[in-house]
Amino acid sequence: MLSMVSIQQQPEPWEVPAKFKSLKNPVASSTESINTGKLLYKKHCASCHGNTGLGDGVKARQLETFPGDFSKDSYQGQTDGEHFYKTKTGRGEMPAYENKVPDEDIWHIVNYMRTFKK
Repeated sequence: MLSMVSIQQQPEPWEVPAKFKSLKNPVASSTESINTGKLLYKKHCASCHGNTGLGDGVKARQLETFPGDFSKDSYQGQTDGEHFYKTKTGRGEMPAYENKVPDEDIWHIVNYMRTFKK
């Protein structure tokens, strides 16, 4: 009997325009912002990225590309502006949220995702 193994591809490097790389988060990281971001993350992101940002959400297995591990230095080393851009514009299997989630809420999500750092 043959078994089927799902192998996810690693995503291609994601180029972010310079103006977004240097963009500063206008929402201060606070307990309130992080809690707001957590609620928004669970609603919009956790199904693919997982509750703790490890890329192990229930929908992740259905994707062709690995959604990423937000606890890794390669993710945490990116600027807030890079995270904002990627969440807002999407790419491939990552949906764009620019018409679904207000900018301020994306910034709250960015603040929450910073808590995944190991």
